[in-house]
Amino acid sequence: MSRFHIRPEAVRGDRVAFDAQETHHLARVLRLRAGDLVQAVDGAGHELTVRLTRVGAREAEGAVLARAARTTESRLHLTLAQGVAKGDKLEGVIRMATELGAARIVPLITERTVVSPEAAARRLVRWRRVAKEAAKQSGRAVVPEVAAAGTLDAWLAARAEGGLLLCLWENEPVGLDDRLPAGPVTRATVVVGPEGGLSLAEVERLRAAGAVVVGLGPRILRTETAGPVAVALLQSRYGDLGARA
Repeated sequence: MSRFHIRPEAVRGDRVAFDAQETHHLARVLRLRAGDLVQAVDGAGHELTVRLTRVGAREAEGAVLARAARTTESRLHLTLAQGVAKGDKLEGVIRMATELGAARIVPLITERTVVSPEAAARRLVRWRRVAKEAAKQSGRAVVPEVAAAGTLDAWLAARAEGGLLLCLWENEPVGLDDRLPAGPVTRATVVVGPEGGLSLAEVERLRAAGAVVVGLGPRILRTETAGPVAVALLQSRYGDLGARA
Protein backbone atom coordinates (compact mmCIF):
# COMPACT_ATOMS: atom_id res chain seq x y z
CA MET A 1 0.00 0.00 0.00
CA SER A 2 1.39 3.40 -0.97
CA ARG A 3 2.36 5.74 1.89
CA PHE A 4 2.05 9.54 1.89
CA HIS A 5 3.24 12.18 4.35
CA ILE A 6 0.65 14.86 5.01
CA ARG A 7 0.44 17.87 7.31
CA PRO A 8 -1.52 17.46 10.58
CA GLU A 9 -3.97 20.15 9.44
CA ALA A 10 -4.81 18.06 6.37
CA VAL A 11 -6.77 15.72 8.65
CA ARG A 12 -10.18 16.95 9.78
CA GLY A 13 -12.09 14.34 11.68
CA ASP A 14 -12.36 11.34 9.40
CA ARG A 15 -11.51 13.26 6.24
CA VAL A 16 -8.07 13.72 4.66
CA ALA A 17 -7.10 16.28 2.01
CA PHE A 18 -4.06 15.70 -0.22
CA ASP A 19 -2.27 18.77 -1.63
CA ALA A 20 -1.28 19.34 -5.26
CA GLN A 21 2.13 17.63 -5.00
CA GLU A 22 0.72 14.53 -3.29
CA THR A 23 -2.21 14.44 -5.71
CA HIS A 24 0.14 14.54 -8.70
CA HIS A 25 2.09 11.59 -7.28
CA LEU A 26 -0.91 9.45 -6.46
CA ALA A 27 -2.85 10.22 -9.66
CA ARG A 28 -0.18 10.66 -12.34
CA VAL A 29 2.63 8.45 -11.02
CA LEU A 30 0.81 5.71 -9.12
CA ARG A 31 -2.40 5.91 -11.20
CA LEU A 32 -4.61 5.67 -8.11
CA ARG A 33 -8.31 6.36 -8.33
CA ALA A 34 -11.30 6.82 -6.02
CA GLY A 35 -11.83 3.62 -4.05
CA ASP A 36 -8.12 2.77 -3.74
CA LEU A 37 -6.52 2.41 -0.30
CA VAL A 38 -3.43 4.34 0.80
CA GLN A 39 -1.57 4.99 4.03
CA ALA A 40 -1.07 8.56 5.25
CA VAL A 41 1.38 9.57 7.97
CA ASP A 42 -0.05 12.71 9.56
CA GLY A 43 3.09 14.36 10.97
CA ALA A 44 1.77 13.97 14.52
CA GLY A 45 2.77 10.36 15.12
CA HIS A 46 -0.13 8.52 13.49
CA GLU A 47 -0.51 6.33 10.42
CA LEU A 48 -3.92 6.42 8.78
CA THR A 49 -5.48 3.90 6.45
CA VAL A 50 -7.39 6.00 3.92
CA ARG A 51 -9.83 5.14 1.15
CA LEU A 52 -9.65 7.71 -1.65
CA THR A 53 -13.04 9.28 -2.31
CA ARG A 54 -12.10 11.90 -4.91
CA VAL A 55 -9.05 12.41 -7.10
CA GLY A 56 -9.03 15.70 -8.98
CA ALA A 57 -6.46 17.51 -11.08
CA ARG A 58 -4.81 19.31 -8.15
CA GLU A 59 -6.48 17.94 -5.04
CA ALA A 60 -7.57 14.56 -3.69
CA GLU A 61 -9.64 13.56 -0.69
CA GLY A 62 -10.12 10.40 1.32
CA ALA A 63 -11.93 8.86 4.28
CA VAL A 64 -10.03 7.53 7.30
CA LEU A 65 -10.75 3.84 7.87
CA ALA A 66 -8.25 3.18 10.67
CA ARG A 67 -5.65 4.94 12.83
CA ALA A 68 -2.50 3.51 14.38
CA ALA A 69 0.33 5.09 16.37
CA ARG A 70 3.80 5.02 14.79
CA THR A 71 6.52 4.83 17.44
CA THR A 72 9.42 5.91 15.23
CA GLU A 73 10.35 9.17 16.95
CA SER A 74 13.33 9.36 19.28
CA ARG A 75 12.95 10.24 22.97
CA LEU A 76 15.76 12.76 22.30
CA HIS A 77 14.52 15.99 20.71
CA LEU A 78 17.59 16.88 18.68
CA THR A 79 18.27 20.04 16.68
CA LEU A 80 21.12 20.28 14.18
CA ALA A 81 22.21 23.87 13.54
CA GLN A 82 24.34 23.43 10.44
CA GLY A 83 26.44 26.02 8.64
CA VAL A 84 25.29 26.27 5.03
CA ALA A 85 27.83 24.64 2.74
CA LYS A 86 28.43 25.01 -0.99
CA GLY A 87 26.53 23.10 -3.64
CA ASP A 88 24.08 20.45 -2.54
CA LYS A 89 26.02 19.37 0.56
CA LEU A 90 23.29 20.54 2.93
CA GLU A 91 20.80 18.30 1.14
CA GLY A 92 22.88 15.29 2.11
CA VAL A 93 23.15 16.53 5.69
CA ILE A 94 19.37 17.01 5.91
CA ARG A 95 18.77 13.56 4.46
CA MET A 96 21.09 11.83 6.94
CA ALA A 97 19.94 13.88 9.94
CA THR A 98 16.33 13.00 9.10
CA GLU A 99 17.12 9.29 8.84
CA LEU A 100 18.96 9.50 12.18
CA GLY A 101 15.93 11.04 13.90
CA ALA A 102 16.74 14.76 14.19
CA ALA A 103 13.65 16.78 15.06
CA ARG A 104 14.79 20.12 13.62
CA ILE A 105 17.46 21.38 11.21
CA VAL A 106 18.54 25.02 11.26
CA PRO A 107 20.69 26.23 8.32
CA LEU A 108 23.11 28.89 9.61
CA ILE A 109 24.84 31.76 7.81
CA THR A 110 28.20 32.18 9.55
CA GLU A 111 31.36 34.22 8.99
CA ARG A 112 32.85 31.59 6.66
CA THR A 113 29.67 30.71 4.78
CA VAL A 114 30.19 31.38 1.07
CA VAL A 115 26.53 30.88 0.10
CA SER A 116 24.62 34.17 0.12
CA PRO A 117 21.51 34.57 2.29
CA GLU A 118 19.48 35.10 -0.90
CA ALA A 119 20.71 31.83 -2.40
CA ALA A 120 19.99 30.01 0.86
CA ALA A 121 16.45 31.40 0.90
CA ARG A 122 15.86 30.08 -2.63
CA ARG A 123 16.90 26.59 -1.56
CA LEU A 124 14.52 26.34 1.40
CA VAL A 125 11.70 24.69 -0.54
CA ARG A 126 14.13 22.10 -1.89
CA TRP A 127 15.60 21.44 1.58
CA ARG A 128 12.15 20.87 3.04
CA ARG A 129 11.29 18.52 0.19
CA VAL A 130 14.46 16.52 0.91
CA ALA A 131 13.46 16.21 4.59
CA LYS A 132 9.99 15.01 3.61
CA GLU A 133 11.39 12.45 1.16
CA ALA A 134 13.90 11.19 3.74
CA ALA A 135 11.20 10.88 6.40
CA LYS A 136 9.08 8.86 4.00
CA GLN A 137 11.98 6.61 2.99
CA SER A 138 13.01 5.94 6.60
CA GLY A 139 9.48 5.31 7.84
CA ARG A 140 9.34 8.26 10.23
CA ALA A 141 6.02 9.48 11.56
CA VAL A 142 7.13 13.12 11.66
CA VAL A 143 8.91 15.22 9.04
CA PRO A 144 11.59 17.29 10.81
CA GLU A 145 11.29 21.04 10.56
CA VAL A 146 13.82 22.76 8.30
CA ALA A 147 14.00 26.39 9.39
CA ALA A 148 14.74 29.32 7.12
CA ALA A 149 18.45 30.13 7.01
CA GLY A 150 19.56 32.90 9.35
CA THR A 151 22.70 34.27 10.93
CA LEU A 152 24.29 32.64 13.94
CA ASP A 153 23.73 35.74 16.08
CA ALA A 154 20.06 36.03 15.14
CA TRP A 155 19.52 32.35 15.87
CA LEU A 156 21.23 32.62 19.28
CA ALA A 157 19.12 35.66 20.17
CA ALA A 158 15.88 33.87 19.28
CA ARG A 159 16.86 30.36 20.36
CA ALA A 160 14.17 28.67 22.42
CA GLU A 161 15.09 24.98 22.14
CA GLY A 162 16.59 24.68 25.63
CA GLY A 163 18.50 21.63 26.81
CA LEU A 164 22.10 20.70 26.06
CA LEU A 165 23.89 23.00 23.58
CA LEU A 166 27.00 21.61 21.88
CA CYS A 167 29.42 23.40 19.58
CA LEU A 168 31.65 21.26 17.38
CA TRP A 169 35.05 22.86 16.82
CA GLU A 170 38.00 21.17 15.18
CA ASN A 171 40.49 23.06 17.39
CA GLU A 172 39.00 21.78 20.65
CA PRO A 173 41.19 18.98 22.09
CA VAL A 174 38.55 17.62 24.48
CA GLY A 175 36.26 15.12 22.79
CA LEU A 176 32.49 14.82 22.81
CA ASP A 177 32.49 11.72 25.01
CA ASP A 178 34.42 13.48 27.79
CA ARG A 179 31.95 16.35 28.10
CA LEU A 180 28.55 14.73 27.70
CA PRO A 181 26.37 14.67 30.83
CA ALA A 182 26.14 11.29 32.53
CA GLY A 183 22.43 11.63 33.26
CA PRO A 184 19.53 11.49 30.80
CA VAL A 185 19.21 14.23 28.17
CA THR A 186 15.87 14.82 26.44
CA ARG A 187 16.71 17.94 24.39
CA ALA A 188 19.97 18.78 22.65
CA THR A 189 21.26 21.10 19.94
CA VAL A 190 24.47 20.63 17.95
CA VAL A 191 26.12 23.55 16.12
CA VAL A 192 28.40 22.80 13.16
CA GLY A 193 30.23 25.33 11.02
CA PRO A 194 30.44 25.38 7.19
CA GLU A 195 33.58 24.68 5.17
CA GLY A 196 36.42 26.26 7.13
CA GLY A 197 34.57 25.78 10.40
CA LEU A 198 33.47 28.37 12.91
CA SER A 199 35.68 31.32 13.73
CA LEU A 200 37.15 31.74 17.21
CA ALA A 201 34.84 34.72 17.80
CA GLU A 202 31.78 32.62 16.90
CA VAL A 203 32.91 29.82 19.19
CA GLU A 204 33.32 32.29 22.04
CA ARG A 205 29.85 33.72 21.43
CA LEU A 206 28.43 30.21 21.55
CA ARG A 207 30.39 29.47 24.72
CA ALA A 208 29.00 32.66 26.29
CA ALA A 209 25.50 31.45 25.37
CA GLY A 210 26.09 28.27 27.36
CA ALA A 211 27.44 25.96 24.67
CA VAL A 212 29.76 23.10 25.55
CA VAL A 213 32.59 23.21 23.01
CA VAL A 214 33.82 19.77 21.93
CA GLY A 215 35.90 18.04 19.27
CA LEU A 216 35.18 14.82 17.41
CA GLY A 217 38.58 13.20 17.67
CA PRO A 218 42.03 13.50 16.10
CA ARG A 219 40.84 13.71 12.50
CA ILE A 220 39.23 16.76 10.89
CA LEU A 221 35.83 15.89 9.42
CA ARG A 222 34.15 17.63 6.53
CA THR A 223 31.19 19.81 7.46
CA GLU A 224 28.81 17.40 5.73
CA THR A 225 30.26 14.55 7.81
CA ALA A 226 30.56 16.22 11.22
CA GLY A 227 26.88 17.03 11.70
CA PRO A 228 25.47 13.55 10.98
CA VAL A 229 28.26 11.94 13.06
CA ALA A 230 27.36 14.10 16.07
CA VAL A 231 23.65 13.37 15.59
CA ALA A 232 24.39 9.63 15.48
CA LEU A 233 26.56 9.76 18.62
CA LEU A 234 23.91 11.65 20.59
CA GLN A 235 21.13 9.39 19.38
CA SER A 236 23.18 6.38 20.45
CA ARG A 237 23.88 7.90 23.89
CA TYR A 238 20.50 9.45 24.73
CA GLY A 239 18.09 8.50 21.97
CA ASP A 240 17.02 5.31 20.21
CA LEU A 241 19.81 4.55 17.72
CA GLY A 242 20.72 0.91 18.15
CA ALA A 243 17.61 0.20 20.24
CA ARG A 244 15.33 -2.73 19.60
CA ALA A 245 12.74 -1.98 16.88
